[in-house]
Amino acid sequence: MEVALGLLVIVAVVCAASALGRKINVSVPLLLVLAGVIGSFLPFVPPIELNPELVLVGLLPPLLYAAALRTSLYDFGSNRRSIALLSVGYVIFGTVAVGFVVWWLFPEIPLAAAIALGAVVAPPDAVAATAIARKVGMPRKIVAILEGESLVNDATALVCLRAAIAAIAGSVSAAEIAGGFLLAAGGGLAVGLAAAYVLTQLRQRIRNVSINTATSLMAPFAAYLPAEAIHASGVLAVVVTGLVMGTKAPSMPNGAARLSQRSNWNTVQFLLENSVFLLIGLQVRTIIEGVQDDSLGAARIWTGCAIILLAVLLFRPVWVFPATYLPRLIPAVQRKDPAPQWQSAAIVSWAGMRGVVTLAAVLVLPSDLEHRSVLVLAAMVVVAGTLTLQGLTLPGLVRLLGVQGPDPREDALNQASLMQLATEAGVERLRELRVESDPPEVVAMLKRRTQERGLAAWERLGRPTAEASTPSQRYAQLRLAMLQAERAKVLELRRGGEYAHEVLSEVLDRLDVEESMLEPALEELEVAGGAGGEGLAQPGGACEHLESAPSAKVPADAFCADCANEGTTPVHLRMCLTCSTVGCCDSSPGTHASRHFEATGHPVMRSIEPGEDWRWCYEDGLLG
Repeated sequence: MEVALGLLVIVAVVCAASALGRKINVSVPLLLVLAGVIGSFLPFVPPIELNPELVLVGLLPPLLYAAALRTSLYDFGSNRRSIALLSVGYVIFGTVAVGFVVWWLFPEIPLAAAIALGAVVAPPDAVAATAIARKVGMPRKIVAILEGESLVNDATALVCLRAAIAAIAGSVSAAEIAGGFLLAAGGGLAVGLAAAYVLTQLRQRIRNVSINTATSLMAPFAAYLPAEAIHASGVLAVVVTGLVMGTKAPSMPNGAARLSQRSNWNTVQFLLENSVFLLIGLQVRTIIEGVQDDSLGAARIWTGCAIILLAVLLFRPVWVFPATYLPRLIPAVQRKDPAPQWQSAAIVSWAGMRGVVTLAAVLVLPSDLEHRSVLVLAAMVVVAGTLTLQGLTLPGLVRLLGVQGPDPREDALNQASLMQLATEAGVERLRELRVESDPPEVVAMLKRRTQERGLAAWERLGRPTAEASTPSQRYAQLRLAMLQAERAKVLELRRGGEYAHEVLSEVLDRLDVEESMLEPALEELEVAGGAGGEGLAQPGGACEHLESAPSAKVPADAFCADCANEGTTPVHLRMCLTCSTVGCCDSSPGTHASRHFEATGHPVMRSIEPGEDWRWCYEDGLLG
């Protein structure tokens, strides 16, 4: 009963703190740590001992798997050198450097134990890095590097920790350490690929949504446990499985299973990653009380912990800046990968928040180790210090350095272009599959619904402050109102008892599915001010029409003359760059811009909506 009550309280606090943090715009991880610290000192809250087995086996695999599912394997591959230098090079460097600092501060602690603490505090936490990096709004490349580092660095740190613990118990040779690294890396990679292959084959053959989703939920443990059984890196196996499964998932059959997997893993990730921060705070009182009777003395212990925290903060930029620029002195590397701006290296060097893995790993140290409580306190100070100092100041540093995150306007434009290409592919496939016996109204309906989905993305490029809703938004508003009336009628009939429960549930489920598809259309797209489409990605590549299209001055009183003649209302306006004719977009009733291209063959038009200057080539279907 006490365990169930404790779990209930943890979930309730996580939900309440997450809602409060979003409402008052305060970092949720930091808010949960603070709530945990306060809770640890309340007299009615029992001491909570963090079981390292619970974290390293119960929490870490699903957290890493959930993060890996959302990480692009292509981004991981394109940044593999930077990720390797941080997740392997920096962790080894930090392990040794911090270890010697600890040994210098506390000569009474064996060097092997000091290096073990270095391994414990070396890896930044996957949860903290992802949670804060995405909230700050960093450039995608930096976020990809930090996420990739935090996925792999735990494996390196745990191997270093195993070697240090073995050295505490007796002698260990350099050959044994190197063999351990090779086994951890090679075995983890092999087990991860094997687990991904088996699970992918299973899920391709399972049509039942519940069984398919359950198979996905067991994936991290199916990779972790076999790898650990052969003394390989279970963490690396989980990451490899997650990266492969995340890449394969969109191409797998059964869309309902994919939606179910996404929804369930979002919930699992939310509960686990936020509970982790709460557990960190709840350990504070127990850890502080554990060092009160240590022979080293309170003043010396706390001073030493502060110096260890300072060393952890300093050693990261000491590694990051040389690792960023020195390899680029090699001509081959310089040609392939131009050096990033120093601001990016500064942000990466300051984004080193530690988390619950550090606390769990330090508890693995032998219980009979002399001054073990001091090492546990040092790990706690590093976790709390990095979460507070770096977590609170990282947003300000990003703003101070003027580093810009993804542009919502650019993302919206590229989304519309990508949807256009997908729509054209779908319509082309419809033409290939159509036979003479197909009812014309069915073919027309399929084509119309497919095109409307693509047009909705273009409509959202207009000003969000416009008084009139776009056609797709107005459709969603009206259809949602209709669905509410339909659901109310079904619920009314349910009270009458005239229909079976299974029949009613099936109808309500169908209404819920349609409602879930409509709700995104009503979300307002936040559009930043200033210039619009410069430097946009071109999904299909550049073309001669876009490159040779002239610039044209946008008239202040531009309007669609054809819409005025026909008495229709345009949604957005476009202008031909060959003859400056203004026409309405394809979401408008007249579709006069497209009709102008069909009549004249003029290939390029541009948007003349306020704040937009992107161009579209009708000939090649490219955005520029």
